[in-house]
Amino acid sequence: MNQLFERLSKCGIVFCSIVLLLAGIAFAQAVAEEPQEKSAEASTTKASEKIEEPPNAAQIELLETKYRFEANGDSRKEVHAIVKINSELGVRQFARLNFDYNRSFQSVEIPLVHITHESGGTADILPSAITDAPNSAVEKFPAYQDIRVKSVRVLGLQPGDTLEYRVITITTKPPLAPDFWLGHSFDRTGVVTEETFELDLPASRGVDVRINPETPPDSKPDSIPSASDRAIYRWHHKRMPASTQGKPNDGEANRADIAVTTFASWDALASALMEQLNPTPSASREVSDTGATITGIYDNQTDQIAAIFKFVSTKIRTVDLPLGATGFHTRKPKEILTSGYATPEDKYALFNALTFPHYPPAQAALSGPTTLLSTEPAMPSSLSTLLIQAGAPCRPIKEGKKLILATHCTEKYWLAPALEVAPFNMVPQSLRGRQVLIVRNPSIEEPFLVVPNELPFRAKQRVRIEAVCAPDGQLSAKVTYNLRGDNELLLRVAFHQTPPEKQKEIAQYLALSDGFRGKVTNVKTSDPYETDKPFEVEYELTQEKFVDWSKKPVRIPALLPLPGLPEAPKKSSSGTKIELGPPLDVELSGTLRLPAGTTAQVPPGTSVKRDYATFASQYSAKLNILHFSRHLKFIAPELPNDRALDLNAFLHAVQNDQALLFELQKPDSPAPAKPK
Repeated sequence: MNQLFERLSKCGIVFCSIVLLLAGIAFAQAVAEEPQEKSAEASTTKASEKIEEPPNAAQIELLETKYRFEANGDSRKEVHAIVKINSELGVRQFARLNFDYNRSFQSVEIPLVHITHESGGTADILPSAITDAPNSAVEKFPAYQDIRVKSVRVLGLQPGDTLEYRVITITTKPPLAPDFWLGHSFDRTGVVTEETFELDLPASRGVDVRINPETPPDSKPDSIPSASDRAIYRWHHKRMPASTQGKPNDGEANRADIAVTTFASWDALASALMEQLNPTPSASREVSDTGATITGIYDNQTDQIAAIFKFVSTKIRTVDLPLGATGFHTRKPKEILTSGYATPEDKYALFNALTFPHYPPAQAALSGPTTLLSTEPAMPSSLSTLLIQAGAPCRPIKEGKKLILATHCTEKYWLAPALEVAPFNMVPQSLRGRQVLIVRNPSIEEPFLVVPNELPFRAKQRVRIEAVCAPDGQLSAKVTYNLRGDNELLLRVAFHQTPPEKQKEIAQYLALSDGFRGKVTNVKTSDPYETDKPFEVEYELTQEKFVDWSKKPVRIPALLPLPGLPEAPKKSSSGTKIELGPPLDVELSGTLRLPAGTTAQVPPGTSVKRDYATFASQYSAKLNILHFSRHLKFIAPELPNDRALDLNAFLHAVQNDQALLFELQKPDSPAPAKPK
């Protein structure tokens, strides 16, 4: 089952649909057989054609980018591109050019959009083809309609044409001015043939410029500032052959080739963000009555904080904008309450206001794509996700009949209200163990913490299958999942964000990932907002010819999902630990009713016990009903590397059990009666 959860992203339905579509395309594009009689020359020609890579749908023959920053934080970005359209797919890709910007401090100009037709004619796109509209993510949310898209509709484009355009973005008085920052990476996919990049900086500012040693500039400023008081860097790159294109290491996959920032340290950035994110005391007092109403029925502060978290998560709709799209500016808490919607930054501001002044101040915890954030340049573009770290006084400790109150103790909770359906004190697995920037006064404490790996409850998975096999071999089954833990959160988010008419597609992919080849006919779930309980998913499926009675002998597997297993450690692994993941308890059980009179030879069960994990399976048959169950439990999150052989043996035993089969015997049909 973990095969699904490793793949399912926040936008689950989109991903699932793409996967299913690609699967269909893969089967549809089977290669036709070639005629057997061919000359050697023709065979050689064909082989060379196979080696040649097909052209991209569109090839960017030239990409020129120029950035100029001023000492006060203003900037100008100019992009000039020449694109060769190679196919109808390329036509669709460039039929509309979209440029995102924030109207409150940016403007976009498009002085040139020009087409050179393959036939020799030319055409200029008229200003009437340019539109300016709110970003689709904020169309229904008036407070954020400064987040906009300027679009150019490119009509008359055909394969073989060349498209040229120029776009200029002006930034004036941005929210974090006079500081500025930039991250840029050169193309390594082969889509860009030739790329130039120019960076023009004010020499009067202290600017931290970090450049990938593999992409040094062709020219850079002298160590002594020039009379113009500008520092200018220039790069010129041509596409590398596909065989020599660099592939970044896992830890460097998101690291920019050029990183520029005026923030002297992460402490300085944390201070600047605190001014933008944190509501003022007077603004917080405007919603104090709402906070008191939410927490009034609870006695202890942990339950009160949990109630405020649930309110902000479920009652305030999340506007799905990238972190920093508003310049980290937050609205007043009262406005957020009145509107009923918020960005992740605004959800933090509202939570902070609702807990003021009766609880320890909540803090924004910002993570990035890298595990060790402190090694990156201090710039907002290195941040991508906002969590909340909240606190409450530690619970009293019971000693005999007395309750002892702990002094100078605060329990910390990590919250993800932007997901809307995350349980209290639970964050996605992808963020646990990561270093995060804590937005607080850096003169008091260090700016970085690590998100704990522990879950607030025991992770478990319960899957129950009730199935019937018809005499013609068709299978009808009902599959029920009861989940707590990381898999629960992923499915909660996926079903919550998917319209009801599309949820069957998620269930279909879930069935396929668990080894069920049937067609899902119905699906229902528990309420994703009921985060105090395990999440339940139930679907029904049918599969024709599940049993082929014409085969002798007839063998079928146990009708159970394949439990997710950690990757077997390699012999050459030099690490000191083997990661098994959070402790997890998986129980799989089911029944299969076969046609009357059918008997089965049952495979033996398996039992394997280790100090880090256990596995047990049982299989039985009573009359024409098969019973099967598997119980897999991971106890330890990690193992010393010297236990690799033992772990491999454990995994091998589980995999062997998954391959066990039932052998079926169906009574012969009675011979037809002879005519009288």
